[in-house]
Amino acid sequence: MNDPIIQTVVAVVVSIAFCLLYFAGSNLLLDKIVSLPFASKGVREEIRSGVQPWLFLAPALLLLGTYLFYPLFETFRLSFYDATGDVFVGLSNYRWVFADQNFLITIRNNFVWLLVVPALSTALGLVVAVLADRVWWGSFAKSMVFMPMAISFVGASVIWKFVFDFRGPDSDQIGILNAMVMGLGFKPQAWVTLPFWNNFFLMAILIWIQTGFAMVILSAALRGVPTDTIEASRIDGASEFQIFFEIMVPQVMSTILVVWTTITITVLKVFDIVMAMTGGQWDTSVLANLMYDWMFRGGGDYGRSSTLAMVLMFAVVPVMAFNIRRFRTEEAQR
Repeated sequence: MNDPIIQTVVAVVVSIAFCLLYFAGSNLLLDKIVSLPFASKGVREEIRSGVQPWLFLAPALLLLGTYLFYPLFETFRLSFYDATGDVFVGLSNYRWVFADQNFLITIRNNFVWLLVVPALSTALGLVVAVLADRVWWGSFAKSMVFMPMAISFVGASVIWKFVFDFRGPDSDQIGILNAMVMGLGFKPQAWVTLPFWNNFFLMAILIWIQTGFAMVILSAALRGVPTDTIEASRIDGASEFQIFFEIMVPQVMSTILVVWTTITITVLKVFDIVMAMTGGQWDTSVLANLMYDWMFRGGGDYGRSSTLAMVLMFAVVPVMAFNIRRFRTEEAQR
């Protein structure tokens, strides 16, 4: 039973068996209840139709309550306590967080990530989606651009470590970027250690990954643009740039906003890339990394790490609310 494969197979079998028994047993119990002569047939069917959906939702709601809502409540509670989580300190953790120099650097980094990554990823994805449809090898190009989406953030970081690799000023360089720089006659650099600019080198990794996501979604949206409109604009003498910016982009603007907000949420939660590339050193830390440092490095601080987690959540919620509101507005207009 120590074999991971056997453990996985057993876990899958037990889970499937439990689900089948739960749904069969709960529906059988419901049938027994509604078959009792306590009401008319119409009332019994109304009870069945009202209760049955909740039988399917109950396991998911139980898991959400256990692994989402309870941790959220507990994290919010701990943000008002000290490092051990025993002594109530009120708002002192929140006052600390907005006066801490490391937090201010982290907020600056997150802000720059939010400005650069969603905008460039969405713009590059849109450009690739438009240009790839104009060449015969467009499907192959799309596949290559989308391929990084299949790589984990840590795996992508390992790949890009070789791109930014630096072996010392007098050593042979294997990093692609330093090889190009030396080919142009300049000195190699330890790119990920350059203050402030190193953040942009880390952002390039996430842009490389998210461009494929943006391209796929926007490519599907562009297919919905009426060809008659495009052909009519060409007959009227519109240039390709005018067609792109004045006809195609406005008609897919709602999809662009959805893609932008989705990537924005990903950026707010970014952790893996920074941890794998720099560990948050050289002023590259973001909110998730700072929260990790306070919780799992240096003994652990329940209060301050929970406060940072709440700040991160408060930053994500408005973006999610905006996305949901737009979705509901579009649904109401259909």
